[in-house]
Amino acid sequence: MSITNSLNLWPGKAPGSVVAEHAGDERALEVPLLKPFLLDKRATPRPLVIILPGGGYGGRAGHEADPIAQWLNGLGLHAAVCHYRVFPWRHPVPLHDAQRAVRLVRANAAEWGVDPDRIGILGFSAGGHLACSVANFGDDGDTNGDTVAAISSRVNALIACYPVVTMGTVTHGGSRTNLLGPEPDPALLHKMSLENTVTPQNPPSFIWHSADDQAVPVENALIYATALRRAAVPFSLHIYPHAPHGIGLGRDFPGTAREWTLACATWLHEIEWR
Repeated sequence: MSITNSLNLWPGKAPGSVVAEHAGDERALEVPLLKPFLLDKRATPRPLVIILPGGGYGGRAGHEADPIAQWLNGLGLHAAVCHYRVFPWRHPVPLHDAQRAVRLVRANAAEWGVDPDRIGILGFSAGGHLACSVANFGDDGDTNGDTVAAISSRVNALIACYPVVTMGTVTHGGSRTNLLGPEPDPALLHKMSLENTVTPQNPPSFIWHSADDQAVPVENALIYATALRRAAVPFSLHIYPHAPHGIGLGRDFPGTAREWTLACATWLHEIEWR
């Protein structure tokens, strides 16, 4: 496994406007990056999974970043961690960063030994909301932008770990406020309640959650799985009886939720990614 230098997601200044009253926040100065974890090239290109750490759209949890990439490398997959922008940036900035990451991976697919038709997205918590957003809102590129912008942002697989999904009554309030503001427009709330925007074009999906999650209610995973079912999108849903929110790989957790990595590895085998 080799770690290439992190890449700027955007040429020059990244697009978007920060919340004006928080322009002095040090997070407003962050440069969005993509950090690839690449395996050796081989004759048959490998899949790559882009990782979106959680953090309530106000930060990015370190234990849901590089360790996840290293786990995926151990399964024989390339990986890349996306350092997307968080509050004081708001929607659509995180989504544009994550979509740009998908385009950037496809732009470098031949050089990196990546199969451009097997690019996945994996997110935790608020990063799960962002991953589901990428899965829901994939596009075929914009020919009015640069050469990377013209590349598809559609993903071929989704892994959502204790994801925030809805912006309704069972949401995570901090994620909603950080992403959409304290009084979001009802139409935007509906759009970013991702159970409302699943389509038959969504990719095969793996979702897991714990039944007693005290931060992001398990209903988020259930309603997203229901939306996938209605759209006839194949999915694998795993609800574990107990685990605190944010366990990441769960290697130090004694309960059954730590087995999500085994279940996910099996699912990746079933969809012929390993």
